[in-house]
Amino acid sequence: MSTISSSDDDDTREFHQEICQYEDHVLRMTYEYFQDDLQLIVENLDPHPLLTELNARNIPNVKKYQSLEDDRRTLARTLLQDIFQRGREAVIALWVSLYVLQKNHGSPDLLAVLEELRHTGDSLVEQIILDKDGHQLTPELMDVQNSHKKHLYEKTEKLTENKPPRCNLEEENFPLYTRYVNLVIVSIDQFRERSENELIETGVKHEKYLKEAQNKLQRVSPNKMFRWCHQSRLVPHIEMVSGVPGVGKTTLMQKFVYDWVRGDLYQRFSFVFFFKFRELNRLDEVSLETMILQQYPYLEPQIENILQDPEKLLFIFDGLDESNHTMNFTSGHLCSNPRERVHCGQIVVSLARKSLLNGCSILMTSRPTRLASIDCKVFLRIVEITGFFPEERRTYFENFFSDPELAKKAFTYVKQNDTLYTFCYLPSYCWIICTVLSRSFQTTSSDQPPSLLPKTVTQLFAIFVANILTNHSLEKSDAQKVLQSIGWMAEHGVMNHMIIFDDRDLGSFHVDNKSKLLSSFLMESGEPVTYSFLHLTVQEFFSALVHYADYSPEKLQKSLNRAKSYRDGRGEMFLRFLCGLSDASTRSMLTGYLDTQAAQASRDVITWLKNFILEEQRLGESDKKRHLLRTFYYLYESRNKPLVQKTLQSYRRLDLSRVTMSALDCTVLSFIMETYRNIEELNLSRCSLDPEGLERLAPALHNLQDLRLDNNNLPDTSCPQLASVIRNNQYLKSLDLSHNRLSGPHFSDLVEALSSPDSRIEELLLKANDLLNTSCPQLASVIRNNPSLKILVLSYNRLSGPHFSDLAEALSSPDCRIEELGLAANKLDTSCPQLASVIRNNQYLKRLHLASNPLSGPHFSDLAEALSSPACRIEELGLDNSDLPDTSCPQLASVIRNNPSLKRLVLSHNDLSGPHFSDLAAALSSPDCRIEELRMVNNGLSKEEEEEIRKIKRHKPDLHIHY
Repeated sequence: MSTISSSDDDDTREFHQEICQYEDHVLRMTYEYFQDDLQLIVENLDPHPLLTELNARNIPNVKKYQSLEDDRRTLARTLLQDIFQRGREAVIALWVSLYVLQKNHGSPDLLAVLEELRHTGDSLVEQIILDKDGHQLTPELMDVQNSHKKHLYEKTEKLTENKPPRCNLEEENFPLYTRYVNLVIVSIDQFRERSENELIETGVKHEKYLKEAQNKLQRVSPNKMFRWCHQSRLVPHIEMVSGVPGVGKTTLMQKFVYDWVRGDLYQRFSFVFFFKFRELNRLDEVSLETMILQQYPYLEPQIENILQDPEKLLFIFDGLDESNHTMNFTSGHLCSNPRERVHCGQIVVSLARKSLLNGCSILMTSRPTRLASIDCKVFLRIVEITGFFPEERRTYFENFFSDPELAKKAFTYVKQNDTLYTFCYLPSYCWIICTVLSRSFQTTSSDQPPSLLPKTVTQLFAIFVANILTNHSLEKSDAQKVLQSIGWMAEHGVMNHMIIFDDRDLGSFHVDNKSKLLSSFLMESGEPVTYSFLHLTVQEFFSALVHYADYSPEKLQKSLNRAKSYRDGRGEMFLRFLCGLSDASTRSMLTGYLDTQAAQASRDVITWLKNFILEEQRLGESDKKRHLLRTFYYLYESRNKPLVQKTLQSYRRLDLSRVTMSALDCTVLSFIMETYRNIEELNLSRCSLDPEGLERLAPALHNLQDLRLDNNNLPDTSCPQLASVIRNNQYLKSLDLSHNRLSGPHFSDLVEALSSPDSRIEELLLKANDLLNTSCPQLASVIRNNPSLKILVLSYNRLSGPHFSDLAEALSSPDCRIEELGLAANKLDTSCPQLASVIRNNQYLKRLHLASNPLSGPHFSDLAEALSSPACRIEELGLDNSDLPDTSCPQLASVIRNNPSLKRLVLSHNDLSGPHFSDLAAALSSPDCRIEELRMVNNGLSKEEEEEIRKIKRHKPDLHIHY
């Protein structure tokens, strides 16, 4: 079997030689080590180039994998297993094939794997063995390591989940392995200051991550955090794990320690120390040795020996954003002695800067906002947890509910509710949603629809709180007092960026820390005790709820104005919840716990919302669009349909172009458009719209006349949704789908809808969709069956070929009413006779754009003859960048003299300078010339030819010539 191809360049041959030098056991172990990476890489590669490469390297049965192309996961798994079983030559062939593909199809995952393979070589095998077996330790150190692992096992084997009192859920503590679901972690280059609420920003970007993580962002599995880093080009010793609240940072660290204890992960570290910054807040001056022993006192007999080998140590610091200590990672004030007493923050910085225990490794977690305020250069790898992808969301529900039918029922409900489903990327949200749904479904008989099922985020939290209150023994008046006290504390925290509270804060807001109800909403930790809400969004909900539970018009107005003014987005969820609670049906879920004037609070919020909407008129164009989208969210949460209709009564056109639209944004926009049906034009150009977003939006697009979806990179799998829009909208006249990727097997769905007798589309733009010559018969069907079609733009596709005659025949039909045709950049070099037929036979065609086609050649005379025909009605002709030489000038002159309809002619970017240019000039000077605008930019004209042009302009001042 040959693993090298005759077409391979020198670089590929060099890589092949490097791989061939690996001994069999090295090749086998590295292949097994990279299995997870290779699975992900092959899943997300276009299979055609990969299979072509493997076939060129004599890997047999390639057709077997071609049959699996619709199931990329199975294809990848089967291919990688077969390669391994075929042995050394097959493994080498795969590595070389991937090396070739990374030049044109490379993802960060592929680049990182190849780079690690080349840079680490034989040493990688040593590291694999070390991570599996660990270091040799003295009997004394082995004993204390066993005690340490036993202690950490007891700390990490259970996953603690808060539960509402008396809610009849199972135990609070679950075995970690039964509840843990893999999180998606991606490697990123740097952090910037975030200007929006973290939860919302990540929610907005999560669908984008779904796409980019496959192709642009490197996926990092927990078992390979301390491996070769593609960005820093070394094996990092200090790493940062970032993520929004509730995304699973602490749980990931717990799982990391748990796997180390069980021997499944990084045995290169003989000792792992797990600290939470929240608990370190009580320390002031302390030595590193004391800091370790306070948490792990049994290490004292061997602490000196343990710290002698720093490269065998891993320090995990969880929750940098919760730390009260000053930490300047660029500071020159460092310590180097593990027994030296310094400020706690200085110890962490000294470890990171290598002045203390040089060689140890550090893993730290933080919310993104904290990272935006520090110098991150010290972290050699920064990764971000993006939460759950769709499959992980389903798995979480299956793990949460012991009854598979209940799990399926709950997940189906959430999947159908776009708002809740979008936020399921957060594990903490999954927990809250599952908790709410478990109550709703379990209290309802199987044949009766469940009550109190949430539709909005506000309703989700309202039901969550209502369930807790309903199942508590407190009197309603006493429970209301608790809501008021923790509500005002929550509001103070939201407005001042506080998520950690102490006893002094509780005292300031008269919170009774002995109330049993408190533990349902607040978590305690550390000594002295600190408090935080179950999740940041729970805090934000209470900060809004308190204005309905303890109404004060002055406080409400002040908070509304403050929240609106914060540019960092801290008040955004607060405002959404306030608007959501303005809905009487949502508030009714909390009947008995709210202020008697809650309805007045609702009226105040609605008045504020009306004024907020009016502010749009004073904003710039870009700010106006974002302001409009914010308004839509407030209206969506409020469920106030009359307010939506009144708010938008002057709107006939919505322009959200260049505003990134997540799937959740599309859900909100869909609600708005379903409620207010007078929008005639919708512009979603360059919105990073994806198929899921389009699917959510499609049912609401039934009254539009003009829809722009260009420049969204939509794949052909979006065609069924687009077809649905066309079928269900008899008003749609203009549809712009340019700059997407609609070519493919699903394109026929779109064609079928466009060919329907019900289609009223007059303008169809399909520019730059990678449409192939095989699409011509389908496009011909659209033209024949849609008599309304007047403008058809097919430029920048690949329509040249034997099937182009089908398209030309349809365009030549007497039934064709097309007035403007765009065929630029389609490589129509031999299609001039067919285009000539279109021109002669289509009496309606007035504008024809043929730019960037190589038209020069023996058949150009056919085109020129048709354009000169008395039957030609062309008024605007684009022939720019068509490789036309000066020998074309006599033919162009004939067109100018004989076509009285021609008003605008574009000849820029050709090569018309030469002895025949005078023919063209003479035609332009002729009284038969009716052209009003001529563009001849960049034709290499000589000074004499330019002077001829100037004479023509003086002679014909109504003829505008650009040269």
